[in-house]
Amino acid sequence: MTTLAAIILCRDELDHLSACIESAAFADETIVFIDSGSPVLAQVIAAAEAAGARTCQRRFDDYASQRNAALDSTTAEWVLFIDVDERVTPGLAAEVRRVIAAPDAVGYGIPRHNYIFGHLTRHAGWYPDYQTRLLHRASARYDPARPVHEVVILDGPLGYLQEPFIHYNYRDLAHFVAKQRRYAAIDAGILFEQGVRPSFRKSITQPMRQFYWRFVTLQGYRDGLHGLRMSLLMAWYEWLKHRKLADLARDRGA
Repeated sequence: MTTLAAIILCRDELDHLSACIESAAFADETIVFIDSGSPVLAQVIAAAEAAGARTCQRRFDDYASQRNAALDSTTAEWVLFIDVDERVTPGLAAEVRRVIAAPDAVGYGIPRHNYIFGHLTRHAGWYPDYQTRLLHRASARYDPARPVHEVVILDGPLGYLQEPFIHYNYRDLAHFVAKQRRYAAIDAGILFEQGVRPSFRKSITQPMRQFYWRFVTLQGYRDGLHGLRMSLLMAWYEWLKHRKLADLARDRGA
């Protein structure tokens, strides 16, 4: 029989953990792969094991390395990565089982229904939001050159599923801002290492383009005021990334 491991990456998201594990119960084993630097490590381990999952620990350095280590934590033939704030629906569980029984690819993208600030967000680039998460373990590794917004390298074709994850994304504005500040710093560092240097013109034009792309091209306007807000926030993220790139260049005298 084809074996499947559900792997949940976790740091300190205790509010989501038990429900996430419960949604993965259809897998042959569930592994909670924990950042060993979590300030609530003992509580995370206790909650995961109480919910029936096996736990593994590794100090987080970047997302690509963490996922590669997680792939090595199981001997299952197939792996389904689930973020702790995601849920597997019964429909998705059935589709995953059906696909791995007779696969036509070595990896599958799964769409997501993103709930942002409590709103199901269908436009502005938030749907279908495919995530390559169902992997034939021996045919997949994550690109170490992409430590954030990680990219999986497949030794074979990529397919797509129809049933979505449910993703309880950003709780509120403060949660969004905190995460985007962290991502912007990482992205700015990647740009700097690639030789990109700050440009005042781009710090103005790129946020404007981002807003137009989100709100008009990707039809964010169809989500009403929520779509307007999300398009503006992603334009702000683009501006923040360029500001952090300028800060980095100044600090390093470049």
